[in-house]
Amino acid sequence: MSQLLLELPPELFERLRREADRVGKPVETLASEWLSERLRLDKPSERERARAVLREAGLLTELGPELKRRANEATSSLEEVSAALSRTGGKPLSEIVIEQRGPKE
Repeated sequence: MSQLLLELPPELFERLRREADRVGKPVETLASEWLSERLRLDKPSERERARAVLREAGLLTELGPELKRRANEATSSLEEVSAALSRTGGKPLSEIVIEQRGPKE
């Protein structure tokens, strides 16, 4: 293992020392871990990091096997969807919305 001597401003070193005390690690170990994390070659992309943060916060979950199966079974082509919408009859949604808005003043 190689050694590295860092010269830090006193305020920065004090902040590093306080953080090391807070997490219960030596200053050298904490600094080494931070550098390793920051410089690692297999660094995840922004998208992967965002997904990890959302997952940890409980705001993102993966589909279970049953839901994946059902989602794959429920796929329709553009033609099938277009044909189904054409069969419904009645006014287009845009016309209904315009009528519900009422007259412009």
